[in-house]
Amino acid sequence: MKLLMSSSDQHDGEMKRFANCILDVENKNISSAVGDKSEVEISDDLLITTADDHLFHLVDFSYPDLLQAIPDYMYLQSRAIFTPLESVEKVNNFILTIFSGIEKECLSSNTTCQVDKNEDVQQEWFTPKFLNEIKCSELPNHKLTLKPGISIMLLRNMDQTLGLCNETKLIVNELGNNVIGATVVTGRNIDDKVYISRMNLVPSDSGLPFKFQRRQFL
Repeated sequence: MKLLMSSSDQHDGEMKRFANCILDVENKNISSAVGDKSEVEISDDLLITTADDHLFHLVDFSYPDLLQAIPDYMYLQSRAIFTPLESVEKVNNFILTIFSGIEKECLSSNTTCQVDKNEDVQQEWFTPKFLNEIKCSELPNHKLTLKPGISIMLLRNMDQTLGLCNETKLIVNELGNNVIGATVVTGRNIDDKVYISRMNLVPSDSGLPFKFQRRQFL
């Protein structure tokens, strides 16, 4: 007897295979050592093989017909681009160019935290320019460039009673000087209209020998 796999079963199977592949990469089960580096062989069906404009093809592959499809919340729930920290800004800036509307730059305020008197690090060593340029996975960047209609994702738990938790996705509706108006598109409070304000954030491990605080939108 021949069993036919439904499209749902096939999708679940593909997702499981992809997840296992990512775990194998993380656990170094499918890598081989080449000198002091590791190489990972990736299946052809997971590769974008076009020779020109790789970023365009990556976004188009992950978000086909983006402008037409984005009002459908299910479209955003099932898609994401995972990228190294150093590439996030490049991908975000490219996606911004797809949307019409006026960009708004949201700048953070950064200060060093009070240190123990016995520590050698002195607050006056760090200029605002130096603090502004710090980027780490736990914090939004000093400069966030946004447009109405784009999708954003929270990096911290903001208000669990409203469903505003880490990795919650939202669609930007309006951009004020001190708040962002947005619609929740994932989680248990889908379609809720919320306002996000700037918050004081201190990374737990920035890899730096001092602590600093960034006041920025999540």
